[in-house]
Amino acid sequence: MDDVIIDPDKIATFQHSGYTLVPGLFCRDEINHYREHFKAINLSLRAEETSTVQGVEFDADSMQKRPIEKIIQNNAERSYRTLHDGDPLAVFPRIMQPHRYDQLSLSWLLDQRIRTWLKALLGRDPYAVQTMYYFKPPGARGQALHQDQYYLQVQPGTCVAAWMAVDHSDTENGCLQVVPGSQDLPVLCTEKASLEESFIDTTVPLPDGMTSEPIIMNPGDVLFFNGQIIHGSLPNTSDVCFRQSLIGHYIVGEARKVAEHYFPVLDMDGQEVNLDVSEGGGPCGVWVGEEGSPRITMKSGTTL
Repeated sequence: MDDVIIDPDKIATFQHSGYTLVPGLFCRDEINHYREHFKAINLSLRAEETSTVQGVEFDADSMQKRPIEKIIQNNAERSYRTLHDGDPLAVFPRIMQPHRYDQLSLSWLLDQRIRTWLKALLGRDPYAVQTMYYFKPPGARGQALHQDQYYLQVQPGTCVAAWMAVDHSDTENGCLQVVPGSQDLPVLCTEKASLEESFIDTTVPLPDGMTSEPIIMNPGDVLFFNGQIIHGSLPNTSDVCFRQSLIGHYIVGEARKVAEHYFPVLDMDGQEVNLDVSEGGGPCGVWVGEEGSPRITMKSGTTL
């Protein structure tokens, strides 16, 4: 692994806009390994649950024998688009907190390259609290605009995300959208989101004069952004392209409290840290079906 070179311009961008994009922080071979690894986790967790989900057959054996993209090709009876009430996220739900049971996820969360960048951006080592893996298959809904601090409830200070692209990410497959300068806002009150476009049912209104900007990313790029930043994504309108991503959430090193969902808290050497529990907060958005009812999410080695 090459030494990490910190670009002062990236630091300045983070301070001014609330986010900064570091291209190519992870190499192609690493990204391919992550992609196949999380495909295997998806298949393993789904197979544990039984061969049916919500009364519809789940063909785990045939999926294991094909690249992940092949399952979308011209077989309506077996296509994931026809399974689980037509919601692609029912076959490819996000995986929550895999680092709690998966060594590769933990190693990524604490990776020295991410640690070096976070320390440069924040001035000291942060604490690590969350991992998430998104598959975002073709046809999947996006995630309405939100602020991570709404869920983590860090005190004092805020959280920071490291958002790594595993696939090429653009406007067609529902790339991340961020609102520059919104890191200076408080945590905003939420309102109802459109469940036709978002898998979570809350959003935040854009303040006057602020607009969201798409972040185009290549595999291995990492976007670091402040926990107050308003961000989200639109649906994946591609016919064939997934938009997979691996995300870590960290909290500033001076923090003394965080929401209960994010325990155990780790330092960047992987040791547990004793912090107090903040009131409120919870998972980063609850997956809700288009009809408005909560759906399953893969979490901590089980399927809920």
